Amino acid sequence: MNAPRDPAEPMQPRTRLARMRARLAHGVPPEDPAGRKNFLLLIQLRWLAAAGQVASIAIVSLFLGITLPVVPMVGVILALVLLNIASHLRLRLRFGVSNLELFAALLFDVAGLTAQLYLSGGATNPFTSLYLLQVTLGAVLLKPWSSVALVLLTVMCFAELTTAYRPLAFVEQEGLGLMSLHIVGMLVCFALNAALLVVFVTRISHNIRERDTRLADLRQQAAEEDHIVRMGLLASGAAHELGTPLSTLSIILGDWRRMPALTANPELTDEIEAMEAEVRRCKSIVTHILMSAGEARGLEAGMTTMHRFLDGLAADWHATRPGAGLRYENSFDRDMPIVSESTLRQVVFNVLDNAYEVSPDRLLLHAARVGDKLRLRIEDRGPGFDPAILGALGRPYQSTKGRLGGGLGLFLVFNVVRKLGGNVRAENLPGGGAAVELTLPLDALSIEEEGR
Repeated sequence: MNAPRDPAEPMQPRTRLARMRARLAHGVPPEDPAGRKNFLLLIQLRWLAAAGQVASIAIVSLFLGITLPVVPMVGVILALVLLNIASHLRLRLRFGVSNLELFAALLFDVAGLTAQLYLSGGATNPFTSLYLLQVTLGAVLLKPWSSVALVLLTVMCFAELTTAYRPLAFVEQEGLGLMSLHIVGMLVCFALNAALLVVFVTRISHNIRERDTRLADLRQQAAEEDHIVRMGLLASGAAHELGTPLSTLSIILGDWRRMPALTANPELTDEIEAMEAEVRRCKSIVTHILMSAGEARGLEAGMTTMHRFLDGLAADWHATRPGAGLRYENSFDRDMPIVSESTLRQVVFNVLDNAYEVSPDRLLLHAARVGDKLRLRIEDRGPGFDPAILGALGRPYQSTKGRLGGGLGLFLVFNVVRKLGGNVRAENLPGGGAAVELTLPLDALSIEEEGR
């Protein structure tokens, strides 16, 4: 049980990024969709098996004149239907499907097939080869120990069916030769086995390839995040080291403003004011670095609205670049309460800084709502991206500036936006210049109360 929250303590808003960090901090692994997809395939196969058994019972009883124990056989089919309903309910739970669950599902299928074979001739039933379908699926889906256990179990079931079964009473039709009822049943079973194996093994293999691709992407993201952590530690350490000399400079400039020999010269006074403004700007940058690293007071993000957040973001950046020709357009249709996410703010600042370096006089920041997503588009009139660089954007040290260590800004942009569930797109404009478009779902900035 969760500890009760102090009523005097205000609920803190958390964004999607914060919720994901909390899940990882508590050891909750990301969901693997491959197991769920394979479990769903077994459910679909069970529906096909139930439908096929109903059709087989009807054909054998009505057209071939063979007497079957219909009531217990229908009971087995109803048990499979109930199992499928329970399996669908299980899939509603947002947890990955384990190897043990897949193993149990195949065991139930083997049990259902064994019960039907027992009621319809045992090992003499030509549909005994359907065991091979379960064994093949187990070899593809399960871990080695469970697939071996499944093989042993099916062999034991088949062996038991050679002695324990309810025999079928029917009259063998004369003159059919190879086309006897048993041979026809074997042919139908072979065709059914082959078709189901091709369909389901192909789909399972596709799910496994998707899982392997996803794991490769996760490994790449983990390597990139490790790189980001190292850079964050470096930035945090540098910010701490810069704090002392910046404070010293601020004190010295304050003393200069009180010295008559300097204040009597208007030109020196203007220069001192300019230097103080730059020192304050450096302090602000250091503060934002520490906040991004999680070391400032008041860590939790504040509640605001979308329009206030966007307008303040544009105003704050333009205040640090008063000479920039920034045109800000806010087309977000309806204001809404959000959490002021400092990481998103820093991301937009990084993109604007990159655009400002190549096009200080003509910049555009456009905010709009597209469905349930926020779209931020930054355009400049610089030389644009080199095609080789454009194809590798989002990777570290990919830059057109020719500086050692360049390209980390956009690398951070791509990773932060991806963590928020969005994406980044960059392109060269037909009339010259470049555009970087950030798109992220609105629920990434939505407010969630702790304790919900």
